Amino acid sequence: MFANSRTVASAQPGPHDKLAELVARHRDATFRKPLAAYSAAAFDKAIAVWRSVGSPPLIIDAGCGVGESTLHLATQFPDHFVIGIDQSESRIVRGKDWWGDVWPENFVWVRADLVDFWRQLLAADIRPARHYILYPNPWPKIGQLARRWQGHAVFPAIVALGGVLECRSNWDVYVEEFALAVEWLSGVKPAVEVWNPETPVTPFERKYLASGHALHRCVATLPGASPTGQ
Repeated sequence: MFANSRTVASAQPGPHDKLAELVARHRDATFRKPLAAYSAAAFDKAIAVWRSVGSPPLIIDAGCGVGESTLHLATQFPDHFVIGIDQSESRIVRGKDWWGDVWPENFVWVRADLVDFWRQLLAADIRPARHYILYPNPWPKIGQLARRWQGHAVFPAIVALGGVLECRSNWDVYVEEFALAVEWLSGVKPAVEVWNPETPVTPFERKYLASGHALHRCVATLPGASPTGQ
């Protein structure tokens, strides 16, 4: 039953016709949502751990789920420090007996609201060297645009953080929209491509590949990150 994931079904054949209007509105507005107390504490914890090891270049693994992608990224970039963030504590603390490689030490997992964490990074002027948003919920209904990250009020903050920003999805429209919103906000045109990973780095990536889905990604090298990621 592993390779049984359905492809994304949507009545939307291409980028949403309201995307540009929504991105511009969020760009020009101030996002005033109060921070959740648990997010503020999680941010302080993660940044304290990062600083305790000398503040190496920072990688953000946004929506890390069970944390497999965090472990892969920490292994792939041993001279960086990875913060894996997910809103579900149960996913983060779940057993990791599926990880058969050497356990990296250059990472931390925290439970936080991503919307809060991104804004706290920007407010603290902490800029990631690399930033991953891997297989977010596509919210494929036409009326769900504002729930996709590129249509969310926090998206200007995501782009403003800078660094190498990468998004992957099994829905090509999501990646196309993401790339357009990044370009409108930054002036940088992301590279968009069909993605064929040699080694899947998340459970979703593995399941989608096994189910025969086409995978897509966009990568943008944005201004704003310092050489040390801070």
